[in-house]
Amino acid sequence: MSRPRISEAEWEVMEILWKQAPATAAEIIVGLTHTSWAPTTIRTMLARLVDKKIIAMRKQEGGISFRPLVDREQCVQWEGDSFLERVFGGATNPLLMHFVKRAKLTPKEVRELQKILSEKGKA
Repeated sequence: MSRPRISEAEWEVMEILWKQAPATAAEIIVGLTHTSWAPTTIRTMLARLVDKKIIAMRKQEGGISFRPLVDREQCVQWEGDSFLERVFGGATNPLLMHFVKRAKLTPKEVRELQKILSEKGKA
C-alpha cells in the first residue's frame, strides 16, 4: 500500500477507530466532542479517509459503520519515515542526536538506549 498523508485532524478520527472499531459516524462525532468540529466536518474527514483507503465504510441495516484498514503502528511508521525524510533528509543519526540531546532521560531509559545501540553495533 502507498503512504497516504493523514492530517492531524484525521489522526484524531483514526484514534477513535483504532480504539472502538467498527464505529458509526454518530459514535465518532460523540468521541470528538472535545473538538469544535461540526458533524459535517467530521463526516468530510471520514469520506477523505475512505478515499485514501485508510478506512472502510460498510452499509448495514442500522446505518453505516467505519473500520480502519491500516493499523496504528503502520501509520506511525509512515509518519516517522515522512518526518525523517522531510526534516533530516532521511538521515537517522542527526535525528537521534537531536532527540537524545534534548530529551530528559531517566537512568533506566539511558541504559535501554545503550543496550539497543550496543546490539545494533554487533549486527
